[in-house]
Amino acid sequence: MSTDVLGSSSWVTDGGLETDLIFHRGFDLPEFASFPLVDDEAGRTALLRYFREYDEIAAVAGAGVLLETPTWRANPDWGRVLGYDAAALDRVNQEAVALVRSIDAAAERCLTSGAVGPRGDGYQAEVIDPDEAAEYHAAQVRSFAAAGADLVHAMTMTGPNEAIGVVRAARAAGVPVAVSFTVETDGVLPDGRTLRQAVTDVEAASPADWYGVNCAHPTHLVHALDGGEWQQHLRFLRPNASTQSHEELDASEVLDTGDVELLRSSTATIRDLVPSVAVLGGCCGTDSSHVAALWGVPRRTS
Repeated sequence: MSTDVLGSSSWVTDGGLETDLIFHRGFDLPEFASFPLVDDEAGRTALLRYFREYDEIAAVAGAGVLLETPTWRANPDWGRVLGYDAAALDRVNQEAVALVRSIDAAAERCLTSGAVGPRGDGYQAEVIDPDEAAEYHAAQVRSFAAAGADLVHAMTMTGPNEAIGVVRAARAAGVPVAVSFTVETDGVLPDGRTLRQAVTDVEAASPADWYGVNCAHPTHLVHALDGGEWQQHLRFLRPNASTQSHEELDASEVLDTGDVELLRSSTATIRDLVPSVAVLGGCCGTDSSHVAALWGVPRRTS
């Protein structure tokens, strides 16, 4: 399988799925998990509507569309809490790929990405051995590969070790893999490493095909950029709408949708500094209106 599925194209990806579902579409998501909606008729309908909005943005923008499965929490630990055993997780991960593929099956340029989240909390650094992480994430990655996902994307990684494990699991399954780290307001990862260090560590141990940043505002990310050649590895950008810290967002009971113009202008700054970014969408607090603004296309009204 070729790993150059991104090529030289630009790709619209989706926004803050879970925050959109909770605050805009009225869903209760125990443990912040969206994957159980794949098993629910109303949930599947909402997911299809959500993904179609981004497919429409891509069509207007003249870009490809890369849609991430709603499986950020669909791993053994979180699955167990929600009543999913190994067989049920395999099924729901594969069905999530099929659901997303049904959205863009007719598009000329479309990719389905199997979303992998951290074993623990996405805002807290976890101490985990890379080989242990590879074994832990292997089942989910195999499910994505079996269902025909175009790539795997590990998001909200708090340090390089777990990211290395996901890469190793993807290599064993024969599927391309992207790794996106999250950073705090000072541009440093939750485990204390710089973004440069994290990318360099993964590159030295088990290189991913692409790297990125998610779940951080562009004004936070800018502190991590030093102009080094390592930045050329960054291809994915999924910023938060809010400038609040992870700790503040975790404690908040209301949605901070941020300042769209600040998000747009600060994202433009990042893209000027990192022209290699090819996949652009959003993360917590963003919806299709934010992503449309990032792509300079008319805001959706329905």
